[in-house]
Amino acid sequence: MNQPVRSNPNDLEAFWMPFTANRQFKAAPRMFASAKDMHYRTTDGREVIDGTAGLWCVNAGHCRETITEAIRRQVGELDFAPTFQMGHPLAFELASRLASIAPEGLDRVFFTNSGSESVETALKIALAFHRACGEGQRTRLIGRERGYHGTNFGGISVGGIVGNRKMFGTLLAGVDHMRHTHDPARNGFSRGETEHGAELAEDLVRLATLHDPSTIAAVIVEPVAGSTGVLPPPKGYLKRLREICDQHGILLIFDEVITGYGRLGAAFAAERFGVTPDILVTAKGLTNGVIPMGAVIASNTVHDAIVNGPEHMIEFAHGYTYSGNPVAAAAGLATLETYQEEGLFEHAASLEEVWADAIHSLRDEPHVIDIRTIGLIGAIELKPHEDGPTKRAYSAFVRAFETGLLIRVTGDIIALSPPLIVSKDDIGRIVEGLRSVLRSID
Repeated sequence: MNQPVRSNPNDLEAFWMPFTANRQFKAAPRMFASAKDMHYRTTDGREVIDGTAGLWCVNAGHCRETITEAIRRQVGELDFAPTFQMGHPLAFELASRLASIAPEGLDRVFFTNSGSESVETALKIALAFHRACGEGQRTRLIGRERGYHGTNFGGISVGGIVGNRKMFGTLLAGVDHMRHTHDPARNGFSRGETEHGAELAEDLVRLATLHDPSTIAAVIVEPVAGSTGVLPPPKGYLKRLREICDQHGILLIFDEVITGYGRLGAAFAAERFGVTPDILVTAKGLTNGVIPMGAVIASNTVHDAIVNGPEHMIEFAHGYTYSGNPVAAAAGLATLETYQEEGLFEHAASLEEVWADAIHSLRDEPHVIDIRTIGLIGAIELKPHEDGPTKRAYSAFVRAFETGLLIRVTGDIIALSPPLIVSKDDIGRIVEGLRSVLRSID
Protein backbone atom coordinates (compact mmCIF):
# COMPACT_ATOMS: atom_id res chain seq x y z
CA MET A 1 0.00 0.00 0.00
CA ASN A 2 1.40 3.40 -1.01
CA GLN A 3 2.11 5.78 1.83
CA PRO A 4 1.16 9.46 1.39
CA VAL A 5 4.00 11.95 1.19
CA ARG A 6 4.25 13.94 4.40
CA SER A 7 5.08 17.61 4.12
CA ASN A 8 6.32 17.59 7.72
CA PRO A 9 7.67 14.14 8.63
CA ASN A 10 7.60 13.21 12.30
CA ASP A 11 10.82 11.18 12.20
CA LEU A 12 13.94 13.04 11.10
CA GLU A 13 16.51 10.48 12.20
CA ALA A 14 17.16 8.53 9.00
CA PHE A 15 18.49 11.43 6.92
CA TRP A 16 22.14 12.17 7.73
CA MET A 17 22.24 15.76 6.50
CA PRO A 18 25.23 17.25 4.63
CA PHE A 19 27.17 20.21 6.06
CA THR A 20 24.69 20.42 8.93
CA ALA A 21 24.86 20.31 12.71
CA ASN A 22 22.45 17.37 12.62
CA ARG A 23 21.48 17.22 16.29
CA GLN A 24 20.97 20.97 16.45
CA PHE A 25 18.81 20.99 13.30
CA LYS A 26 16.66 18.06 14.33
CA ALA A 27 15.91 19.69 17.67
CA ALA A 28 14.45 22.70 15.82
CA PRO A 29 14.03 21.85 12.12
CA ARG A 30 13.57 24.40 9.34
CA MET A 31 11.51 22.91 6.51
CA PHE A 32 10.59 24.17 3.05
CA ALA A 33 7.53 22.76 1.29
CA SER A 34 7.37 24.71 -1.98
CA ALA A 35 8.93 27.55 -3.92
CA LYS A 36 8.15 30.01 -6.69
CA ASP A 37 10.31 32.70 -8.30
CA MET A 38 11.99 34.63 -5.44
CA HIS A 39 10.33 32.83 -2.51
CA TYR A 40 10.16 29.62 -0.56
CA ARG A 41 7.16 28.56 1.50
CA THR A 42 7.70 26.65 4.74
CA THR A 43 5.77 23.62 5.91
CA ASP A 44 3.91 25.89 8.34
CA GLY A 45 2.87 28.23 5.53
CA ARG A 46 5.31 31.15 5.92
CA GLU A 47 6.87 32.90 2.93
CA VAL A 48 10.67 33.23 2.93
CA ILE A 49 12.49 35.40 0.40
CA ASP A 50 15.46 33.60 -1.12
CA GLY A 51 18.60 35.65 -0.58
CA THR A 52 20.95 32.83 -1.66
CA ALA A 53 19.50 31.37 -4.90
CA GLY A 54 19.00 28.13 -2.98
CA LEU A 55 22.66 27.22 -2.62
CA TRP A 56 24.20 29.59 -5.21
CA CYS A 57 22.36 27.67 -7.95
CA VAL A 58 18.76 28.79 -8.63
CA ASN A 59 19.84 31.68 -10.83
CA ALA A 60 16.60 31.94 -12.84
CA GLY A 61 14.33 31.72 -9.80
CA HIS A 62 12.27 28.81 -8.55
CA CYS A 63 9.89 26.52 -10.44
CA ARG A 64 10.20 28.21 -13.82
CA GLU A 65 7.65 26.70 -16.17
CA THR A 66 9.91 26.57 -19.23
CA ILE A 67 12.39 24.43 -17.32
CA THR A 68 9.88 22.20 -15.55
CA GLU A 69 7.96 21.58 -18.80
CA ALA A 70 11.15 20.61 -20.62
CA ILE A 71 11.85 18.08 -17.88
CA ARG A 72 8.32 16.65 -17.98
CA ARG A 73 8.51 16.25 -21.74
CA GLN A 74 11.93 14.62 -21.68
CA VAL A 75 11.08 12.12 -18.93
CA GLY A 76 8.20 10.86 -21.08
CA GLU A 77 10.34 10.60 -24.21
CA LEU A 78 13.77 9.35 -23.12
CA ASP A 79 14.46 8.92 -19.42
CA PHE A 80 18.00 7.52 -19.61
CA ALA A 81 20.55 6.71 -22.25
CA PRO A 82 24.18 5.72 -21.67
CA THR A 83 26.91 7.99 -22.96
CA PHE A 84 29.60 5.31 -22.78
CA GLN A 85 30.01 4.35 -26.46
CA MET A 86 26.44 5.59 -27.11
CA GLY A 87 24.77 8.97 -27.28
CA HIS A 88 21.59 11.01 -27.54
CA PRO A 89 21.03 14.34 -29.32
CA LEU A 90 20.41 16.57 -26.29
CA ALA A 91 23.85 16.01 -24.76
CA PHE A 92 25.51 17.11 -27.99
CA GLU A 93 23.16 20.07 -28.35
CA LEU A 94 23.81 21.25 -24.78
CA ALA A 95 27.56 20.88 -25.24
CA SER A 96 27.37 23.06 -28.36
CA ARG A 97 25.31 25.68 -26.54
CA LEU A 98 27.81 25.80 -23.68
CA ALA A 99 30.74 26.13 -26.06
CA SER A 100 28.95 29.04 -27.74
CA ILE A 101 28.79 31.08 -24.51
CA ALA A 102 32.18 30.04 -23.10
CA PRO A 103 35.28 32.19 -23.65
CA GLU A 104 36.76 31.87 -27.12
CA GLY A 105 38.86 28.75 -27.48
CA LEU A 106 37.03 26.74 -24.80
CA ASP A 107 35.03 24.43 -27.05
CA ARG A 108 35.10 20.93 -25.57
CA VAL A 109 32.55 19.95 -22.90
CA PHE A 110 32.71 16.97 -20.52
CA PHE A 111 29.53 16.43 -18.46
CA THR A 112 29.43 15.51 -14.77
CA ASN A 113 26.79 15.56 -12.04
CA SER A 114 28.08 18.23 -9.65
CA GLY A 115 30.73 20.80 -8.96
CA SER A 116 32.73 18.31 -6.94
CA GLU A 117 32.78 15.88 -9.86
CA SER A 118 33.63 18.70 -12.26
CA VAL A 119 36.69 19.57 -10.18
CA GLU A 120 37.84 15.94 -10.07
CA THR A 121 37.36 15.74 -13.83
CA ALA A 122 39.32 18.93 -14.48
CA LEU A 123 42.24 17.74 -12.34
CA LYS A 124 42.33 14.40 -14.15
CA ILE A 125 42.15 16.14 -17.54
CA ALA A 126 45.15 18.26 -16.55
CA LEU A 127 47.19 15.21 -15.56
CA ALA A 128 46.16 13.31 -18.70
CA PHE A 129 47.07 16.29 -20.90
CA HIS A 130 50.64 16.48 -19.67
CA ARG A 131 51.09 12.73 -19.93
CA ALA A 132 49.79 12.82 -23.51
CA CYS A 133 52.29 15.61 -24.25
CA GLY A 134 55.18 13.51 -22.99
CA GLU A 135 55.48 15.37 -19.68
CA GLY A 136 54.27 12.72 -17.30
CA GLN A 137 56.45 14.20 -14.56
CA ARG A 138 53.95 17.06 -14.25
CA THR A 139 51.83 15.62 -11.44
CA ARG A 140 51.83 18.42 -8.90
CA LEU A 141 48.59 20.39 -8.35
CA ILE A 142 48.44 23.87 -6.84
CA GLY A 143 45.39 25.25 -5.05
CA ARG A 144 44.94 28.22 -2.77
CA GLU A 145 44.35 28.73 0.93
CA ARG A 146 40.66 29.35 1.67
CA GLY A 147 39.73 27.83 -1.69
CA TYR A 148 36.68 25.61 -2.02
CA HIS A 149 36.61 23.00 -4.76
CA GLY A 150 33.96 20.56 -3.60
CA THR A 151 34.22 17.63 -1.25
CA ASN A 152 35.78 14.75 -3.16
CA PHE A 153 39.38 13.82 -2.38
CA GLY A 154 40.90 15.81 -5.20
CA GLY A 155 38.75 18.82 -4.39
CA ILE A 156 39.57 18.94 -0.70
CA SER A 157 43.24 18.32 -1.48
CA VAL A 158 43.53 21.42 -3.69
CA GLY A 159 40.97 23.23 -1.53
CA GLY A 160 42.15 25.27 1.41
CA ILE A 161 39.32 25.32 3.94
CA VAL A 162 40.70 23.63 7.05
CA GLY A 163 37.37 22.35 8.34
CA ASN A 164 36.80 20.41 5.12
CA ARG A 165 40.24 18.75 5.27
CA LYS A 166 41.14 18.02 8.85
CA MET A 167 39.26 14.72 9.33
CA PHE A 168 40.41 12.95 6.17
CA GLY A 169 44.09 12.17 6.50
CA THR A 170 46.92 13.16 4.19
CA LEU A 171 44.73 13.48 1.05
CA LEU A 172 46.44 13.60 -2.37
CA ALA A 173 50.22 13.73 -2.43
CA GLY A 174 52.04 16.44 -4.35
CA VAL A 175 49.61 19.28 -3.66
CA ASP A 176 50.60 22.74 -2.48
CA HIS A 177 48.75 26.01 -1.89
CA MET A 178 49.23 29.65 -2.71
CA ARG A 179 48.34 32.23 -0.09
CA HIS A 180 44.79 33.55 -0.05
CA THR A 181 43.96 37.12 -1.04
CA HIS A 182 41.85 38.15 1.97
CA ASP A 183 43.29 41.44 3.26
CA PRO A 184 40.64 43.42 5.17
CA ALA A 185 43.22 45.84 6.54
CA ARG A 186 43.90 47.17 3.03
CA ASN A 187 40.72 46.16 1.20
CA GLY A 188 37.97 46.64 3.77
CA PHE A 189 34.43 47.43 2.57
CA SER A 190 35.30 46.73 -1.05
CA ARG A 191 33.19 46.90 -4.21
CA GLY A 192 34.23 44.73 -7.13
CA GLU A 193 37.88 43.77 -7.54
CA THR A 194 39.99 44.92 -4.64
CA GLU A 195 42.66 47.59 -4.98
CA HIS A 196 45.46 45.75 -3.21
CA GLY A 197 46.95 42.29 -3.49
CA ALA A 198 47.88 41.67 -7.13
CA GLU A 199 51.38 40.89 -5.91
CA LEU A 200 50.04 37.79 -4.18
CA ALA A 201 49.99 36.09 -7.58
CA GLU A 202 53.76 35.97 -7.25
CA ASP A 203 53.23 33.25 -4.66
CA LEU A 204 52.85 30.93 -7.64
CA VAL A 205 56.39 31.86 -8.70
CA ARG A 206 57.59 30.98 -5.20
CA LEU A 207 55.97 27.54 -5.37
CA ALA A 208 57.20 26.95 -8.90
CA THR A 209 60.73 27.74 -7.75
CA LEU A 210 60.37 25.48 -4.71
CA HIS A 211 59.04 22.46 -6.60
CA ASP A 212 60.51 23.08 -10.09
CA PRO A 213 57.86 24.34 -12.53
CA SER A 214 58.35 21.30 -14.77
CA THR A 215 56.65 19.18 -12.07
CA ILE A 216 53.48 21.29 -11.86
CA ALA A 217 50.46 20.17 -13.87
CA ALA A 218 47.85 22.78 -12.99
CA VAL A 219 46.77 25.65 -10.79
CA ILE A 220 43.12 25.83 -9.74
CA VAL A 221 41.43 28.93 -8.30
CA GLU A 222 37.96 30.36 -7.94
CA PRO A 223 37.90 33.72 -9.75
CA VAL A 224 35.84 34.91 -6.76
CA ALA A 225 36.26 32.64 -3.74
CA GLY A 226 32.68 31.95 -2.67
CA SER A 227 32.15 29.42 0.10
CA THR A 228 35.00 30.84 2.17
CA GLY A 229 33.11 34.13 2.48
CA VAL A 230 33.15 35.97 -0.88
CA LEU A 231 36.70 37.12 -1.66
CA PRO A 232 36.87 39.13 -4.92
CA PRO A 233 40.22 39.03 -6.70
CA PRO A 234 42.66 41.94 -6.51
CA LYS A 235 42.92 43.97 -9.71
CA GLY A 236 45.43 42.32 -12.03
CA TYR A 237 45.76 39.17 -9.91
CA LEU A 238 44.10 36.72 -12.32
CA LYS A 239 45.93 38.15 -15.33
CA ARG A 240 49.23 37.69 -13.55
CA LEU A 241 48.37 34.05 -12.73
CA ARG A 242 47.67 33.53 -16.43
CA GLU A 243 51.06 35.00 -17.35
CA ILE A 244 52.94 32.83 -14.86
CA CYS A 245 51.15 29.69 -16.03
CA ASP A 246 51.95 30.48 -19.66
CA GLN A 247 55.58 31.13 -18.81
CA HIS A 248 56.00 27.73 -17.15
CA GLY A 249 53.69 25.49 -19.19
CA ILE A 250 51.19 25.11 -16.34
CA LEU A 251 47.45 24.71 -17.01
CA LEU A 252 45.15 27.27 -15.39
CA ILE A 253 41.80 25.99 -14.12
CA PHE A 254 38.99 28.33 -13.10
CA ASP A 255 36.44 26.88 -10.70
CA GLU A 256 33.30 28.73 -11.78
CA VAL A 257 30.74 26.56 -10.03
CA ILE A 258 29.49 29.68 -8.21
CA THR A 259 30.53 32.48 -10.56
CA GLY A 260 29.22 30.88 -13.76
CA TYR A 261 25.90 31.55 -15.48
CA GLY A 262 25.40 35.23 -14.80
CA ARG A 263 26.34 35.64 -11.16
CA LEU A 264 28.84 38.37 -12.08
CA GLY A 265 26.78 39.84 -14.91
CA ALA A 266 28.41 37.72 -17.64
CA ALA A 267 28.18 34.10 -18.71
CA PHE A 268 31.41 33.40 -16.82
CA ALA A 269 33.81 35.31 -14.58
CA ALA A 270 36.51 34.62 -17.18
CA GLU A 271 34.63 36.93 -19.52
CA ARG A 272 34.18 39.63 -16.89
CA PHE A 273 37.85 39.63 -15.87
CA GLY A 274 39.23 39.18 -19.38
CA VAL A 275 41.25 36.08 -18.47
CA THR A 276 40.71 32.77 -20.25
CA PRO A 277 41.73 29.60 -18.40
CA ASP A 278 42.69 26.34 -20.06
CA ILE A 279 39.88 24.51 -18.26
CA LEU A 280 36.67 25.96 -16.82
CA VAL A 281 34.68 24.12 -14.13
CA THR A 282 30.90 24.61 -13.87
CA ALA A 283 27.75 23.19 -12.24
CA LYS A 284 24.97 24.77 -10.07
CA GLY A 285 23.38 27.35 -12.38
CA LEU A 286 23.77 25.09 -15.41
CA THR A 287 20.38 23.50 -14.70
CA ASN A 288 19.08 26.19 -12.33
CA GLY A 289 19.63 23.73 -9.49
CA VAL A 290 16.68 21.58 -10.64
CA ILE A 291 18.61 18.42 -11.56
CA PRO A 292 22.22 17.60 -10.67
CA MET A 293 24.59 18.38 -13.53
CA GLY A 294 28.03 19.83 -14.04
CA ALA A 295 30.25 20.51 -17.01
CA VAL A 296 33.97 20.94 -17.58
CA ILE A 297 34.79 23.13 -20.58
CA ALA A 298 38.31 22.61 -21.94
CA SER A 299 40.36 24.24 -24.65
CA ASN A 300 40.83 22.58 -28.02
CA THR A 301 44.54 22.32 -27.25
CA VAL A 302 43.90 20.30 -24.10
CA HIS A 303 41.23 18.13 -25.73
CA ASP A 304 43.16 17.40 -28.90
CA ALA A 305 46.29 16.33 -27.02
CA ILE A 306 44.29 13.70 -25.11
CA VAL A 307 41.88 12.60 -27.85
CA ASN A 308 44.64 11.17 -30.00
CA GLY A 309 46.13 7.81 -30.88
CA PRO A 310 44.30 4.76 -32.33
CA GLU A 311 40.67 5.58 -33.12
CA HIS A 312 39.30 2.37 -31.58
CA MET A 313 40.87 3.08 -28.17
CA ILE A 314 39.19 4.95 -25.30
CA GLU A 315 41.33 8.06 -24.93
CA PHE A 316 40.27 9.26 -21.46
CA ALA A 317 39.31 6.55 -18.97
CA HIS A 318 36.94 8.68 -16.94
CA GLY A 319 33.24 9.45 -16.70
CA TYR A 320 30.03 8.90 -14.78
CA THR A 321 26.89 6.85 -15.38
CA TYR A 322 24.88 10.06 -15.56
CA SER A 323 27.33 12.15 -17.64
CA GLY A 324 25.05 13.98 -20.08
CA ASN A 325 21.86 12.42 -18.69
CA PRO A 326 18.95 13.18 -21.07
CA VAL A 327 16.70 14.77 -18.45
CA ALA A 328 19.54 16.88 -17.05
CA ALA A 329 20.47 17.93 -20.59
CA ALA A 330 16.88 19.01 -21.23
CA ALA A 331 16.95 21.02 -18.01
CA GLY A 332 20.26 22.61 -19.02
CA LEU A 333 18.99 23.62 -22.47
CA ALA A 334 15.81 25.11 -21.02
CA THR A 335 17.84 26.96 -18.38
CA LEU A 336 20.19 28.50 -20.93
CA GLU A 337 17.17 29.44 -23.02
CA THR A 338 15.58 31.15 -20.01
CA TYR A 339 18.75 33.11 -19.27
CA GLN A 340 18.95 34.28 -22.87
CA GLU A 341 15.27 35.07 -23.49
CA GLU A 342 14.92 37.04 -20.25
CA GLY A 343 18.31 38.73 -20.50
CA LEU A 344 19.17 37.64 -16.95
CA PHE A 345 22.93 38.08 -17.28
CA GLU A 346 22.38 41.64 -18.47
CA HIS A 347 19.78 42.21 -15.74
CA ALA A 348 22.30 41.10 -13.12
CA ALA A 349 24.89 43.49 -14.53
CA SER A 350 22.42 46.38 -14.47
CA LEU A 351 21.70 45.84 -10.78
CA GLU A 352 25.28 45.47 -9.55
CA GLU A 353 25.60 49.04 -8.26
CA VAL A 354 22.10 49.01 -6.78
CA TRP A 355 23.01 45.77 -5.00
CA ALA A 356 26.35 47.15 -3.79
CA ASP A 357 24.78 50.37 -2.48
CA ALA A 358 22.14 48.41 -0.59
CA ILE A 359 24.53 45.90 0.98
CA HIS A 360 27.07 48.57 1.93
CA SER A 361 24.32 50.54 3.66
CA LEU A 362 24.68 47.93 6.44
CA ARG A 363 28.20 49.17 7.20
CA ASP A 364 27.32 50.88 10.49
CA GLU A 365 24.94 48.20 11.78
CA PRO A 366 25.82 46.24 14.95
CA HIS A 367 28.61 43.66 14.74
CA VAL A 368 29.60 44.46 11.11
CA ILE A 369 33.39 44.59 10.57
CA ASP A 370 33.60 44.26 6.77
CA ILE A 371 31.44 44.12 3.64
CA ARG A 372 32.40 42.82 0.19
CA THR A 373 30.32 42.95 -3.01
CA ILE A 374 30.86 41.96 -6.61
CA GLY A 375 28.23 41.14 -9.23
CA LEU A 376 25.15 39.90 -7.41
CA ILE A 377 27.16 38.48 -4.51
CA GLY A 378 27.62 40.06 -1.11
CA ALA A 379 29.33 39.22 2.16
CA ILE A 380 28.82 40.83 5.55
CA GLU A 381 31.53 39.82 7.97
CA LEU A 382 30.60 39.96 11.65
CA LYS A 383 32.76 40.34 14.72
CA PRO A 384 32.96 36.91 16.38
CA HIS A 385 30.87 36.47 19.50
CA GLU A 386 32.81 36.45 22.76
CA ASP A 387 31.45 32.93 23.38
CA GLY A 388 33.20 31.66 20.27
CA PRO A 389 33.40 31.90 16.47
CA THR A 390 30.39 31.16 14.23
CA LYS A 391 27.81 31.69 17.00
CA ARG A 392 26.85 35.23 16.01
CA ALA A 393 26.44 34.47 12.31
CA TYR A 394 24.46 31.32 13.07
CA SER A 395 22.14 33.33 15.32
CA ALA A 396 21.64 35.73 12.42
CA PHE A 397 20.87 32.81 10.09
CA VAL A 398 18.18 31.39 12.40
CA ARG A 399 16.69 34.79 13.14
CA ALA A 400 16.55 35.62 9.43
CA PHE A 401 14.70 32.38 8.67
CA GLU A 402 12.23 33.07 11.46
CA THR A 403 11.50 36.51 10.02
CA GLY A 404 11.18 35.43 6.38
CA LEU A 405 14.66 35.68 4.85
CA LEU A 406 17.05 32.94 3.69
CA ILE A 407 20.74 33.82 4.07
CA ARG A 408 23.87 31.66 4.10
CA VAL A 409 26.60 31.77 6.71
CA THR A 410 30.15 30.49 6.69
CA GLY A 411 32.13 31.03 9.84
CA ASP A 412 31.16 34.55 10.95
CA ILE A 413 30.36 35.72 7.43
CA ILE A 414 26.87 36.18 6.00
CA ALA A 415 26.82 35.45 2.26
CA LEU A 416 24.11 36.64 -0.12
CA SER A 417 23.51 35.66 -3.76
CA PRO A 418 19.88 36.17 -4.81
CA PRO A 419 18.32 34.71 -7.96
CA LEU A 420 19.14 36.82 -11.00
CA ILE A 421 15.45 37.69 -11.39
CA VAL A 422 15.75 39.84 -8.25
CA SER A 423 14.19 43.31 -8.49
CA LYS A 424 15.17 46.56 -6.82
CA ASP A 425 12.26 46.07 -4.42
CA ASP A 426 13.44 42.54 -3.62
CA ILE A 427 16.92 43.89 -2.89
CA GLY A 428 15.39 46.42 -0.53
CA ARG A 429 13.44 43.73 1.30
CA ILE A 430 16.49 41.49 1.63
CA VAL A 431 18.68 44.27 3.01
CA GLU A 432 16.09 45.74 5.35
CA GLY A 433 15.31 42.27 6.64
CA LEU A 434 18.97 41.70 7.32
CA ARG A 435 19.29 45.11 8.97
CA SER A 436 16.52 44.16 11.38
CA VAL A 437 18.24 40.84 12.08
CA LEU A 438 21.59 42.49 12.87
CA ARG A 439 19.91 44.82 15.30
CA SER A 440 18.15 41.96 17.06
CA ILE A 441 21.03 39.58 17.79
CA ASP A 442 23.65 39.71 20.54
